[in-house]
Amino acid sequence: MGANRSVVARARPQDQAVLRRVVNLQRVIRFSVVLMLHIVVITGAVFYAFPFYWLITTSVKPNAQLFLWPPALIPNPIEFGHYVDALQAVPLLRYFGNTFYLTVLNVVGALLSCSLVAYAFARYDVPGSRVLFALLLATMMLPGHVTMIPLFITFRKLGWVDTLKPLWVPAFFGNAFFIFLLRQFFKTIPAELFDAARIDGCSEFGQYWRIMLPLSKPALTTLAIFQFQWTWNDFLGPLIYISSQSKKTIALGLQDFYKTHTVEWQQLMAASTLMVLPVMLVFFLLQRYFIEGIALTGLKG
Repeated sequence: MGANRSVVARARPQDQAVLRRVVNLQRVIRFSVVLMLHIVVITGAVFYAFPFYWLITTSVKPNAQLFLWPPALIPNPIEFGHYVDALQAVPLLRYFGNTFYLTVLNVVGALLSCSLVAYAFARYDVPGSRVLFALLLATMMLPGHVTMIPLFITFRKLGWVDTLKPLWVPAFFGNAFFIFLLRQFFKTIPAELFDAARIDGCSEFGQYWRIMLPLSKPALTTLAIFQFQWTWNDFLGPLIYISSQSKKTIALGLQDFYKTHTVEWQQLMAASTLMVLPVMLVFFLLQRYFIEGIALTGLKG
């Protein structure tokens, strides 16, 4: 803006009017572009948020407003009793406890195993390491359905069927996608930090624990969010390995709720809302780490 005004001021009187019109036209175009972008973003946000809004409002609607047309966008009165009824209809709290237990173990296992393997691939360029890394990436091309039956046979011989072990033990053996993600991030951290730590007498594990992990919070947080979401929403794994009612997860519990309470839409929406809320809270609390970059490596100047 200041540059445009200075150009107009230095122009000849007969050209100033033309230059002002050009500057005003640029302002109008710039404002129109920004306005259109805001309209598109707001429209997209409303489009994606409306199903969740409808989920919450349906869970607190009275029966009389459930099938109104035009629909009641704001329930009146608001009835939170459907949440109590949903918790009492099936043992949702038990399902939540099982799911939380599996989620914590899976997140911890993925963070430990994947970060250790990624650290080795990023820090040690030994003969054959690139071949091993290529083989690791090749496993990402295998669909999960290919290994489903061999894994089930293995876990059955171990006596782990109808237990929670098949749903959390594999997390402690790494994940190819997470290893690739962390390895790419680890390679961006300057080697001078580790050289200085080695001169000060820091062990190899100390370099991993005290330097690499603290400087990799964005990547580690991304891994944790992905693993949390996958474990919390996992339906196929518990469906294959779990048959006991007391060991089911929230995804299986929601299916049982739907089977027995198909027409009780408010309670079904209340149970669905309770299932979705933890994932949304975790994402919103940790989303700032997605925009953090290599500035956290600790190098200044």
